[in-house]
Amino acid sequence: MSFRLTYATMFNPPASMHDAFDAALAQLRTGLGAAHGLYLDGADVMRAETQRLVSPIDTRLTLGDFALATPADVDRALQVAQAAFPAWRARPTAERAALLRRVADVMEARVYTIAAALALEVGKNRMEALGEAQETVDFFRQYADDFERAHGFDVPLPDDPLDGIVSTNRSVLRPYGVWLVISPFNFPLALMGGPTAAALVTGNVVVAKGSTHTPWAGRLLADCLRDAGVPPGVFQWLHGAADDIGRALSEHPDVAGITFTGSVAVGRRLLAQSVSGRYPRPCIAEMGGKNPCIVTEHADLDVAAAGIVRSAYGLSGQKCSALSRLYVHQAVADGLIERLQAQAGAISVGDPTERRHWMGPVNNAAAHAHYRRHVQQLREGGATLLAGGTVPAEGELAHGYYVSPVLAEAPAAHPLWQQELFLPILMLQRVGSKEEAMRLANASDVGLTAGFYGAADEVPWFHDHIEAGVTYANRAQGATTGAWPGYQPFGGWKGSGSTGKAIASFYYLPLYLREQSRTVVR
Repeated sequence: MSFRLTYATMFNPPASMHDAFDAALAQLRTGLGAAHGLYLDGADVMRAETQRLVSPIDTRLTLGDFALATPADVDRALQVAQAAFPAWRARPTAERAALLRRVADVMEARVYTIAAALALEVGKNRMEALGEAQETVDFFRQYADDFERAHGFDVPLPDDPLDGIVSTNRSVLRPYGVWLVISPFNFPLALMGGPTAAALVTGNVVVAKGSTHTPWAGRLLADCLRDAGVPPGVFQWLHGAADDIGRALSEHPDVAGITFTGSVAVGRRLLAQSVSGRYPRPCIAEMGGKNPCIVTEHADLDVAAAGIVRSAYGLSGQKCSALSRLYVHQAVADGLIERLQAQAGAISVGDPTERRHWMGPVNNAAAHAHYRRHVQQLREGGATLLAGGTVPAEGELAHGYYVSPVLAEAPAAHPLWQQELFLPILMLQRVGSKEEAMRLANASDVGLTAGFYGAADEVPWFHDHIEAGVTYANRAQGATTGAWPGYQPFGGWKGSGSTGKAIASFYYLPLYLREQSRTVVR
């Protein structure tokens, strides 16, 4: 099939893609409610204590029972990983890369089944779910390609200028050891699979833990690695609460490095912890955003409205890249608001596994409660709700975590301008100039993504002044969302990221390696 699925192209897929998803979903539903073990030392491990996972689409629907790890499982996983590390590190670059490509092949063969599971578990619509599954496939292939293209980061350097002596030099990047991957609920496959691929191809071994809201994705990832032939101990998956299993993993002395995706508060704690032990350990932390978009008086309002709605309300606003703050020139504000109201009002909210629904539920009961509270805060703080603010509860929607997309014109002093909401809530402010908009856009401690709509000759100004790691200008496919491996590296500035480097960029794999300078006199 010539169609290439990415987050930018997913709005007009071929009919065959819908047919394949529907078939996979129907088959998957026949096996719901099964028991799922941990993945330790190449084997499925059941435990007496389990978590029953229900779907946010309909909480009467049981997805499965997932084994909960114990502190002893943490110790065992780290011991097994330590034992597996020397042989994995010693494998030639070509062998590790080939095995990652085999993982990608296995995953791609299951992409519709995995996407159906993501839709049921996370509450994604079918195209968002397919996008995440395919994105994870692409991570495995890209990192294999990147590592081989860099020749394993083994670089010869000039010989020392010594008469009568040959003294050769080279720089070699070497793996750290056991790498911990901690992933969030919103992209539970991609944000576990991507760092796992990067850590494995560079010669590290991985212990992974995801959110308690979305364990199924991690288990499916483990199945793909196992079935592709990744040796026992090289990848292991644990499931349990962040306060016990997550903390036990991150504080374990055998963990050599961490990749974390989640909140600023937890990321900062992990960063501080990573430098407080016997010696500093690398910690790659992606910590969310409060993403702005600027619309000048020269913008194409139809293009702007399409991109704004897709980024503010896609996945019910539960993306770290979601558009949250909109600064629009007063001369075009009414025209843009009219378009946004029409498009937000036309969004079909409901069971996201059905093709007709674009927006599904938020993922969990806490998010559902936060929505109600934040809507009330907007009203009490002087904001005008231009769209949304209701909680659909009619018919089948009463059994899921459904909310309506919000557009609110809010005073500049409202505290929610500075809080990451992770909900389909977009706040709007009118401005008198693009300079005022830029000042407001940058008035944040985080800087992940940012969008711009205006004249072509304004775009360089936007790029020169915006404080964000991922930027989009005049993009109907998404004002602040839609990065894809191989096309848009993804990483944040300021409090949004700890490294200043982006996922799937030229500079990402070296974050999983440490440099060794080698001089040999012959």
